[in-house]
Amino acid sequence: MCIFVKILHLKKHLPLLLFVCSTLIFAQTTRKYSNEFMNIGVDAAALGMANAVVAHSGDVNSGYWNPAGLVQLEDNQLALMHSSYFANIANYNYAAYAMPLDERSAVGISLIRFGVDDILDTTQLIDEQGNINYDNINLFSAADYGLTVSYSRRLPVPGLNYGVNAKIIRRVIGDFASSWGFGLDLGVQFHTKNSWFFGFMARDITTTFNAWAIDEDKLSDIQNAVDGQNQEAPEGTELTLPKIQLGMAKVWEINYDYILRAELDLIMRFEENNDLISTSFVSINPAFGFEFGYTDMVFLRGGMGNFQNELQIDNTERMSFQPSFGVGFKYRGIQVDYAFTDIGDQSAALYSNVFSLKLDFSIFR
Repeated sequence: MCIFVKILHLKKHLPLLLFVCSTLIFAQTTRKYSNEFMNIGVDAAALGMANAVVAHSGDVNSGYWNPAGLVQLEDNQLALMHSSYFANIANYNYAAYAMPLDERSAVGISLIRFGVDDILDTTQLIDEQGNINYDNINLFSAADYGLTVSYSRRLPVPGLNYGVNAKIIRRVIGDFASSWGFGLDLGVQFHTKNSWFFGFMARDITTTFNAWAIDEDKLSDIQNAVDGQNQEAPEGTELTLPKIQLGMAKVWEINYDYILRAELDLIMRFEENNDLISTSFVSINPAFGFEFGYTDMVFLRGGMGNFQNELQIDNTERMSFQPSFGVGFKYRGIQVDYAFTDIGDQSAALYSNVFSLKLDFSIFR
């Protein structure tokens, strides 16, 4: 995301353009951070619980969190979400639709877009005579798209479901570069009769593949723009490493009208980073969330996640975390949710206000 901030400084710093583009598309055989926009999360209800929902998710948004949960749908559902980052500079939008096929299976489709629009292209600001010509400034967008098709099915074992995602990734940086990517996810859920829920979600199990195409003419226009900073042509492929999320949840019914749900998730990346538990093989980050509901109409949510060991200026480490808060209201199949992430600016992550809407088609029957 920091890359997007750098893009916005192009008004005065022409050479930064190619630096940003090459940073975005430079790839090794595998990368620690690739297609990260697909890891931000969807649904204000889930974000209000610090993303700790993989075990209990059971609506249209399960296509993202755990496709195994789609079989819990009783009718068709539609979901929409919008959030902004960097003071509305970057916008994150999501839409999803899911429907049951029969008593044992369901399907869904979702689309995510994360982008910065109306970026100034100043590569032609200075003409061949060395004069500044503002008429040569154009606008472009840097946007990432993720299209996911989901399928879920109940297994013969009571309470055991599985789901799979097929993902198509499209990333575009104006006319400078673009890529296509493909990948698969696998999810499993198990529910017990005494209201315990267990979930397993493996993202990018095939190491999602992205193939980049770079406009050679655009690259040559700004190569050698700064002495000693020659822009080499970046590699054309990248692989996204798998990630696993394990979850355990419990639901308590209190006097019929009140429900409390709590979930603990472990988010694992096969890399060494600043997570709370980090080794050369795997890094583990816990997330905890709760939801308190009244008559299945009003909801209060909270959570903590994104625990990081941050290196301070004096070479000491400090643990940071990202708290979140959310509320929701549901009436006759229409649910509106709000989440405020990173309360009190406890972590390095930028806080965001997130709104989402969920529509159950049962209201039309």
